[in-house]
Formats: sequence, C-alpha cells, structure tokens
Amino acid sequence: MSDLAFFDTNVLVYMHDPRYAHKREIALRLFRKHLYTQTLVISTQVLQEFYVIVSRKLENVRSGEARAITEAYTRLNVVVIQPEHIIQAIDLQARHPVSFWDGLILVGARAARATFVLSEDMGHGQTYDGVRVENPFLTQ
Repeated sequence: MSDLAFFDTNVLVYMHDPRYAHKREIALRLFRKHLYTQTLVISTQVLQEFYVIVSRKLENVRSGEARAITEAYTRLNVVVIQPEHIIQAIDLQARHPVSFWDGLILVGARAARATFVLSEDMGHGQTYDGVRVENPFLTQ
C-alpha cells in the first residue's frame, strides 16, 4: 500500500475555488489520485475548517452546497480529533515554529499514520515528529 497523504484544509478549498485555476487543477488531480489509491486522509478539524471557509468566503458555493460537499467528505478516511491530540498539538507547537492549528493538523496526520501532509501553510520539506510537509503548489 502507498503512503497515506493527509490533506490540509487549503488543498480541499482550492478544489472549489475558481479564482486559482492552477491550484484547483493540482488539488483536483491529487484528490483523485489519493482517492483512487485509498491513500487520502483528513481530520474532523479539516472538515470543520473546510465548511466555514467555503460557506463564508467562496461566492460560487452556496451554503446548502457547502453542507453537501462537507457531508460527502465525511465518507473519506477521517481522523477524529481527540482531547489528547489537542495536548499533543500544544506540545508540538512548543517544540516547532508552527501555529497551534497547524500543529493539530500534524498531530492528526500522525494519528492517521500518514507519511506526509499536503499543505501550503507549513514549511515545504520540513518534517515534524515524523510527518513530512509537501506544498503541492510550488512550481518546479
């Protein structure tokens, strides 16, 4: 089985944001690939953030549609954030220069046994407690 890829909220949001066609194309390609290979994982935090962002900030997505998309994403491989994950994120933030919320993404990824996180919000190529960050939107 291939390595699990944890999708940060921003990657899912770009799939629905027509303002950034290049990022949308990349996000959709990665989503389809990891969905097909069953290597895609997200967390309850990602679901929550996704709903808030697309329902409030994307003019092309109506609130009912945002709910339906979010509900569809609940059928993916979803890590449920537990109280101990919050404490682990606090501890990770104390050891590394990341925000609490990014720390919680990293902890969720580690809890899912994901090898890497796809995100544009953290340092590309950095490894945090065994989880590597890859920015899929960097131009090569």
